[in-house]
Amino acid sequence: MSLRASVMDRALDLPPLYSLVVLREHGDAFAHACTIAGERGAGTLVWARRYDAAEFAVVLEPEEPLAEARLALYAGMNALADALAMHAPPSRPITFEWPDTICVDGVRVGGGRLGWPEETWDDRTPAWLVFSATIRTTVTRDDEPGLRPLCGALDEVGFEAPDTGEIITSFSRHLMSAFHQWSETGFAPVARQWLERLSPTGQDVRLADNGDLLLSGKPGQDGFGRRGLAKAVASPSWLDPATGMPWL
Repeated sequence: MSLRASVMDRALDLPPLYSLVVLREHGDAFAHACTIAGERGAGTLVWARRYDAAEFAVVLEPEEPLAEARLALYAGMNALADALAMHAPPSRPITFEWPDTICVDGVRVGGGRLGWPEETWDDRTPAWLVFSATIRTTVTRDDEPGLRPLCGALDEVGFEAPDTGEIITSFSRHLMSAFHQWSETGFAPVARQWLERLSPTGQDVRLADNGDLLLSGKPGQDGFGRRGLAKAVASPSWLDPATGMPWL
């Protein structure tokens, strides 16, 4: 997996490997990145400047077949968690729910998603990948406080005036580090870092070579159950399709 060098837009303090595309508040960073990925190429970072969320997407150029390239979801989630951890209040753990949801102190605040060209077979290398993330930073609720305590925003879990630009900038640097680690030492350290943040399941949990989740059976049962990554990334578990935002 690689990021190709391009001209940096100074609207965010991004590393030189990135070029920035800024959308208006109601733009869709994921959809726009998928539309321009073939033309703009790797390192393009699309930012939808919402007041209530950090919403962005980055174009990647995989060198592996799609079945392996999907592992980029885990590198992206690690980078996202590391970025939030830099700005999180003390004693507010950042955790995952498989495969794409991110939580702060047990509250779901958003997640990541992955896109690639349609009709790309698992044994073919996609022309591009898009990793996108949406983190709800603030919310005005119409319902009663505590009605949905497991879904929320950063300002509800102790982040003071969360800065979207700082989160995205931190993410961009951690993503470069994650891909460098992957390139130098293989995927195992990336998998291990992701598993360390997985919310406890009470089972032995592993990642298969293609990113599927392997779960040990119940006491007295042999073998592992399997959850397919390809199917899971097709419908992000944190995304409300009616609003295009994380569930509330």
